[in-house]
Amino acid sequence: MMRPLIILVVVASLFSSCVSSIRVALDKNLAATEARFKDHTGFVLFDPTTNEELYAYNGDRYFTPASNTKIFTFYTCLKILGDSIPGLRYIEKGDSTIFWGTGDPSFLYKYVYQNQRTWNLLKTAPGSLYFSNSNFNTAHFGPGWAWDDYNDYYSAERSPFPIYGNIFSVEIDEGGSHLKPRYFKNFQSVGTRQYRPKVERKLESNDFTYFPGRKLDTLDVPFKVDADFITTLLADTLQRKVTLVNKRMVHGAKTTYSAPADSIYKVMMVDSDNFLAEQLLLVCAGVISDTLQPEIAIKYAKKNLLADLKDSPVWVDGSGLSRYNLFTPRTLVAIWDKIYDLAPKVRLFSLLPVGGQTGTIKNWYRGKNGKPYVFAKTGTLSNNHSLSGYLVAKSGRTLIFSFMSSNYVASTSDVRRQMQIVLEEVYEHY
Repeated sequence: MMRPLIILVVVASLFSSCVSSIRVALDKNLAATEARFKDHTGFVLFDPTTNEELYAYNGDRYFTPASNTKIFTFYTCLKILGDSIPGLRYIEKGDSTIFWGTGDPSFLYKYVYQNQRTWNLLKTAPGSLYFSNSNFNTAHFGPGWAWDDYNDYYSAERSPFPIYGNIFSVEIDEGGSHLKPRYFKNFQSVGTRQYRPKVERKLESNDFTYFPGRKLDTLDVPFKVDADFITTLLADTLQRKVTLVNKRMVHGAKTTYSAPADSIYKVMMVDSDNFLAEQLLLVCAGVISDTLQPEIAIKYAKKNLLADLKDSPVWVDGSGLSRYNLFTPRTLVAIWDKIYDLAPKVRLFSLLPVGGQTGTIKNWYRGKNGKPYVFAKTGTLSNNHSLSGYLVAKSGRTLIFSFMSSNYVASTSDVRRQMQIVLEEVYEHY
């Protein structure tokens, strides 16, 4: 009777010693990382099966999350939206159709799935078309966004009824340059030729200069949005008259649904699409209220979905473009744990970047023998990088982690390389 007990004690002792040595190794590695990069580093490792925090290093410290903010948006969408995105609210009154935007980002946006429902409704609606933006109450840029990013594709403006993803494109191929949509030809001037083509739009208008070049490329540029411009562009796109009106949305307005929600979530998470994240937060606000305002969705989520978090998040936008956002590693782990309870693993992992294969980590965290082990979301702003998600260890355990680094002056590649070393250690020993 004593011998099995002795064996059990020895095994338990060895296991405890092994775990302790791993923690010591991680402590040294992370401390060395901070010393090397002169940054702030935080790391939390969690087992969702046993509900146990396995390791924490500065887990309760606040960091700039950048696009890890999309994890909050993703969770909020999973809780509020159904399996399809609300595409349009409308009423039919006599021989007229009056419609309001829902914030749906998918309408004619080339990077997401199109099912044509909104297009078909607007194209074939009998009588006159009237557009109202009375339910939109927010600035086109989020708080803390860099104003001089207005010309960059990742900083598209927020709007109640996005068209073409609120961007226009110049596609350069062997046959020359092609402007899409053609409507923007009205705003174009041509600059001097150079090797690398570029587009420079004016800050306060949609006038832009195209500088042709020899390099083949596709240039996506945000356009400036207001209610009049949406109406005019939509009329040009539909090839029918659309009139702008200021009419409050009435009770009982019908809803048409557009793209499957997962098809939008996947692009938001895998490609880290800021525009989708911002618009989806507006869609959530429109579902729980009569107003498209991101603060409504954020306030609702913090009160009703996130009240149990140990560290209250500083959360101001949907995408993470703002430097005002501040989260802790253990908060991000807690959000992923909530998501893990909501979605089956097969579905969930299919919506995330896969180490060595897809998205923003396709060149990192490859895994041995080509078998991926990291399914996670990156977040990057200058001098800040985070990676949070799931790690499938060599043992087969699915773990949740958040690795955050802020205020470094080294290259982001060097920081990622160090993160990879730590995650490989976790993969091998947990």
